[in-house]
Amino acid sequence: MPPSRHAAFLRYFVIFTCYAIGIAVYVSYTSPNQVPEIYRGTAADPATFYTLQQLQSSEALNASRNWIFFMSGPWEWLIYLVMLSSGLAKRWRERLERGGYPLYVRFPVYVFLVNGTAYLFYFPLRVMGYNLSKAYGISTQSIAGWLRDKLIAFGIGYATMLAVSAVALWVISKGGRWWLKLWLLSIPFTLFMMYVQPVVIDPLYNKFSPLKDAKLEQRILELADKADIPAHRVYEVEMSGKTNSLNAYVNGIGSSLRIVLWDTTLQRLDEPEILLIMAHEMGHYVMHHLEWSAVGAVGSSLLLLAVGGWIFKVAVRNRGYRWGIRSLSDMTALPLILLILSVLSFISLPASNYVSRQAETAADRYALELIGSAEGSVTMNQKMAVASLSDIHPPLLVKWFRDTHPSDMERILYAQAFERAGGK
Repeated sequence: MPPSRHAAFLRYFVIFTCYAIGIAVYVSYTSPNQVPEIYRGTAADPATFYTLQQLQSSEALNASRNWIFFMSGPWEWLIYLVMLSSGLAKRWRERLERGGYPLYVRFPVYVFLVNGTAYLFYFPLRVMGYNLSKAYGISTQSIAGWLRDKLIAFGIGYATMLAVSAVALWVISKGGRWWLKLWLLSIPFTLFMMYVQPVVIDPLYNKFSPLKDAKLEQRILELADKADIPAHRVYEVEMSGKTNSLNAYVNGIGSSLRIVLWDTTLQRLDEPEILLIMAHEMGHYVMHHLEWSAVGAVGSSLLLLAVGGWIFKVAVRNRGYRWGIRSLSDMTALPLILLILSVLSFISLPASNYVSRQAETAADRYALELIGSAEGSVTMNQKMAVASLSDIHPPLLVKWFRDTHPSDMERILYAQAFERAGGK
């Protein structure tokens, strides 16, 4: 290996190691569940509803979770950098070309090599996350079931990457304002993926069915009628074989939109608590958050492609020869494209998470107003926190980069304020 490559690897290693140590120090000294003094001893204080063992487990688990999260992005970047700097990406292309295979064979194989290598070397972080969840009683999924889900995810990811990268490199090869053309093409693709997610992709992982509890279904129908929502889109999903966590969500767009309750939620929450969750998800529907999410995805992709396209051209101009990238549309550039997109996506997390938290807060408010009471809201948030051993009041960087929802402390305090105000 040339001395310049040795120097590059050493530089990557030193930077990555320093970052890993810095993050370890940060997650270790920002202890979770430390609520402000004014809320000590209240319903928002985890000491009032966590056992001592749960508090200790939550502290250890969240420190590890946060470390894995903050390592995942840079670890992925390092994988792509090594592919480029080591000449691996270039050698893959050259061997495929020497084999005399046509492009329609070379390109899918090349994408598989890039995607498969990245997935393989990223896999240890996924294993760490699974083992943590299993050790602390969050995950109930067998290793075989977990591996099956990962294989499905890999297959979907590969198929998506193959289709998107083929179109992207073809458009880039045509020149001009290719980033603008790619953005225009991304609009129908984004809407299509949002549409098929609940009806095609999600059922590959889990079993969905209409709500089985007739009494609860009737209460939800009444609530939906009050909110003027078509209730036939309420489903339950079998999650108890995978996790002890509680959740509900809304996804899809147009006729594929679904409101989904996990069976763990149905089993462990009482009716007022479940109705609050349903009202929250109905709030997303009424306020068109899924549609706005599509608009946000389309708008952010324009910015991502404009900024990422400029960085891509500069990187190829300055480093393309060294990395074996012959042109902007060369398949060897795929690791570089993935690297740039991953970095920009990570950097944009504080902004996208902020928008998501605002939408979730609005849905919380809608739920309380629809029901006209905060009954069950405090206990619901407490139970959901205990089920996943979540951090009630996460530190700032964790909130910025990880949290798409308001903290449990914020939600409990808001419910109490709503109740004190007499439901207003």
